[in-house]
Amino acid sequence: MTKPSGGGRLGWRIHGFLALLVGTYAGSFMGRQIMSVMIEPIKQEFNASDAAMGLISGLAFAVVYAFLGLPAGRLSDRHVRTRVLAISLGLWAFATLLCGFAISFWMLIFARMLVAAAEAPVTPASLSIISDLYPQHRRSLAISCFTGAPTLSSIVGLSLGAWIIDVYGWRTGFYAIGTPLILMSLIFGFIVKEPTRGQWDIGGGTEPPREGLFQAAMKLIRNNACFMLIGASAVTTFSAFSFAMWNTSFLVRSHELSLQHAGILAGVVTGLSAGIGSLFSGWLTDRLSAKNRDWLVGIPIIGHVVATAAMIAYLLTPAGIAFEMAGVPIPTAMLWCAVSGFFTVFWVAPSFNLLSQLVTQWQRATAFAMQTVCTTLLGVGLGPLVTGLISDALIPYAGDESLRYALVIVSVTVVIPVLMLWTLLRNKPWLSSNTAHNR
Repeated sequence: MTKPSGGGRLGWRIHGFLALLVGTYAGSFMGRQIMSVMIEPIKQEFNASDAAMGLISGLAFAVVYAFLGLPAGRLSDRHVRTRVLAISLGLWAFATLLCGFAISFWMLIFARMLVAAAEAPVTPASLSIISDLYPQHRRSLAISCFTGAPTLSSIVGLSLGAWIIDVYGWRTGFYAIGTPLILMSLIFGFIVKEPTRGQWDIGGGTEPPREGLFQAAMKLIRNNACFMLIGASAVTTFSAFSFAMWNTSFLVRSHELSLQHAGILAGVVTGLSAGIGSLFSGWLTDRLSAKNRDWLVGIPIIGHVVATAAMIAYLLTPAGIAFEMAGVPIPTAMLWCAVSGFFTVFWVAPSFNLLSQLVTQWQRATAFAMQTVCTTLLGVGLGPLVTGLISDALIPYAGDESLRYALVIVSVTVVIPVLMLWTLLRNKPWLSSNTAHNR
């Protein structure tokens, strides 16, 4: 159950705490995004192959991150989350700086795996804290501020990061990311205070359950609503990460843009549209779900349908330049790309908000970790790979346009999460969940 809270304002300390969490999450993704700019100089220095660079930029990180995700979530459920974040950020800073000091390719791989291990607790612990900072009817916007950070940090990571690496070298890029993390670690360790766990909830127990990691995970899997919601999120990211990884190549191959112009458009257009869409969807969800919690699922469904339609229009629009801006040619298709980017993130904040309501305060970090693990494995791990395999298979039939049609095929998989969410909407599990609606 949820405590009634009224409509009073939340203090600046609450919003300041959220800003710290947002900054931490943005830094996490900036470190991943800046790797795309480092690929060529690292490859040249260590004489590495493309496959080896794929290992260091994707698989080595994703496997460790996913493997430690659930233990990290369980750790956050059973211990003081601000301390978990402080230690995590300290290790993360050390590992990131170690990347810059790497004297061999294998040392760099080890350091990247250590970064993944250090980052694992950040998302589940942060989302669990946000669930205790904000009541349900104001939680979606707070979550959207958090989850929308990477879309905006991509602009900084790809532009400022590219300048730093070009002028000062790739090692300086790691130093620039790792040094501020030391300060963040000290802030979480000695300044900010842990919010009362479950302060917006009535029930769920005052002490953490003694069940182990396996029992906690199985309890979530047996929760049909959680299983469907997490599954829908994972399949969604399968399509989303595929597009994010291959969009620059698509613009180069199908719209004949230079790599520099394609990278700018892919980062700025999708980053801005997704960032704005994330904030808007969070605000809209809070407004509508305050009267009817069906919108916690309804808004993601609408977002999926509109985003997929716009994505297909973007992918199938013939090559053609609409106009130039600051010397960058803008293809006609980019309008559809912006529309798709705006709506494609509509699922994020409502889904995390609903997930926080389907479990007790002692399960939230584990539930968020399970969702992150599934989206990482299916999205980061399999999405780009499957898209590449489909593109290769279509070369005999589509030639240089094979990637275009591979992305169309992958984008259609969003039908699956739409059906899963529709099932949730019909069953309305939030009516019998542990938390009741907070007006």
